[in-house]
Amino acid sequence: MTNQLSPKIPSCTWSRPIGLGWDKPYTVRYASNIDDGPWHGTPLGGFGAGCIGRSSRGDFNLWHIDGGEHTFKNVPACQFSVFESSGTSSQAYALSTQAPDDSTLQAWQWYPTLADTKGTGNYHALYPRSWFVYENVFQAQLTCEQFSPAWAGNYQETSYPVALFLWNAHNPTDAPITISIMLTWQNMVGWFTNALKSPQVQVRDDGSPVYEYQPRWGESQGNYNQIVENTQQFGCVLGRIGSDALQEGDGTWCIATLKHPQVELFHHTRWNPEGTGEEIWESFAKDGSLPNYLDPTPAIDNTQLGAAIALRFTLQPGETLEIPFVLAWDLPITEFAAGVDYYRRYTDFFGKSGNNAWAIASTALQEYQSWRSQIQSWQKPIIDREDLPDWFKMALFNELYDLTSGGTLWSAASELDPIGQFAVLECLDYRWYESLDVRLYGSFALLMLFPELEKSVIRAFARAIPQGDDTPRIIGYYMTIKAESPIAVRKVAGATPHDLGAPNEHVWEKTNYTSYQDCNLWKDLGSDFVLQVYRDFLLTGADDVEFLADCWNAIVQTLDYLKTFDLDGDGIPENSGAPDQTFDDWRLQGVSAYCGGLWLAALEAA
Repeated sequence: MTNQLSPKIPSCTWSRPIGLGWDKPYTVRYASNIDDGPWHGTPLGGFGAGCIGRSSRGDFNLWHIDGGEHTFKNVPACQFSVFESSGTSSQAYALSTQAPDDSTLQAWQWYPTLADTKGTGNYHALYPRSWFVYENVFQAQLTCEQFSPAWAGNYQETSYPVALFLWNAHNPTDAPITISIMLTWQNMVGWFTNALKSPQVQVRDDGSPVYEYQPRWGESQGNYNQIVENTQQFGCVLGRIGSDALQEGDGTWCIATLKHPQVELFHHTRWNPEGTGEEIWESFAKDGSLPNYLDPTPAIDNTQLGAAIALRFTLQPGETLEIPFVLAWDLPITEFAAGVDYYRRYTDFFGKSGNNAWAIASTALQEYQSWRSQIQSWQKPIIDREDLPDWFKMALFNELYDLTSGGTLWSAASELDPIGQFAVLECLDYRWYESLDVRLYGSFALLMLFPELEKSVIRAFARAIPQGDDTPRIIGYYMTIKAESPIAVRKVAGATPHDLGAPNEHVWEKTNYTSYQDCNLWKDLGSDFVLQVYRDFLLTGADDVEFLADCWNAIVQTLDYLKTFDLDGDGIPENSGAPDQTFDDWRLQGVSAYCGGLWLAALEAA
């Protein structure tokens, strides 16, 4: 904890008043597509570690904890709350403007939104950092900075499943102010895995394959909460009675903070998130305390568990205090199809037991100032450039959110892949990984910031090109135009695959998940692959000959395959009259400028 002035928030953040809605939020094209609405914020969590999201109204609502899967739901028990007393009066609020939409937590008071122009503060985002600045409610000046340790060229901490919340409290008045900050969290161990072990693939109304995802939401039997501490740190681990073998969804969560001689620390290890919440709110709203209740008894069926820690301190006039809170989770396994398990990248540094959420949180409490400094050093050269407008600086950083929340996978290291394998979904509606036609231009950020992850993706395509899969499939496009579909094999040996697979099968090994078109007929994918190998080689120093060697046989094979579509011998493959390239509703016939240009460029690159 440090005495310092309020944090400096860069001027180029995306900013919005806390709790302010939208008049005309974007809506999706198809009824079957995902539409969570506009309430989102900078995601928290490492690449491939799973992530959570907290929106500009203060609610934790995005749960990408299961690799490749999407759950959007406000969990009111997961929340920060603030108590403030100035001697004659006191107040306490849970810091979300979105109260529960059921009957839970009725004892809690939720953060207000003011109808006039003053507002109650602002949310700021500049990935991977974000800030809540609270105004016109508390007498103290309160800011909460949130981040996870992601920065360019870092292949260790960027994978950590951890979020930091740095509270900066300043007393601008001429009298003492007592403040208590509480973090509550619901025990979610065991929730994030698909209860449908063999989900059936359907073709939906937009012609795309989709499968059902049913998380074990709320299944908390056997969950328990217990206090952990050392001389400098205090936390609560949220665990589950262990089974014989660790499975997806198994592991631990942890909320933690630092001890300080001027700060009182309170806790409650077992309260009911589905009740009124009064067992913690009554004491917290009265004087900022908690009853220090300890009960590690595992939950029985249909029982939910919440944990809480609170820090209470008094600020003298002009005094400032910075207080860190940490949220960490250790859920080491990502399962694709039933029995196809991968360990996440962060397990290379914290082990594979699932019992290391406290160790991860403890590391964060030791290192958070260094981590923040590394992020600032990475961002500073862009932020300081006077020739770039603020909106462009904002977009450069905030569009990187997808590397955290795009269903991202990052596996543990192996002999074949010394930093693991990496993949990001095309998007949540089209839930397959690293669609080659769009990553051609969408992957420049990954290449420039994390070049070894970029190369790992291209190596996966190189390994997939020689593979074949004769599974017959119908083509979804013909359903959308109400025509009879031809039957196509899934993957022809030598063809460059469209994607690296989907989370319900075996990513990196079972490719060409999409069946909207027959991607074996596409005339751009082979060229796209060759050009990305060449690009990645050139833009990483033009000296990684080993990378070229890993890809060379696949380059030769896929160019040979693509040349078989040159039916008239003029040296350029012809389009077939079907939508057979990335513009997958457009019928091209004969030589096209698009596919022909890519082909000539790919030959030159090769």
